[in-house]
Amino acid sequence: MHILQPKHSKLSNKEEEDLLVKLNISKTQLPKIKLGDVALPEGSVIGDIIKIERKEGDKIFTYYRAVI
Repeated sequence: MHILQPKHSKLSNKEEEDLLVKLNISKTQLPKIKLGDVALPEGSVIGDIIKIERKEGDKIFTYYRAVI
């Protein structure tokens, strides 16, 4: 992982369910990230949800992507 690359982490099944209920969406409605992306954590498979944390100044922005 490069120092400028945002932190990517895989959500657990419980975290995935909680996120989808909180956002009131299905997994297919999340933005996508390809399985071949070098930033994905080891062991990621199609269908996983990835949490991306980008730090800008003193703020942390969180994004979610579904692996395709």
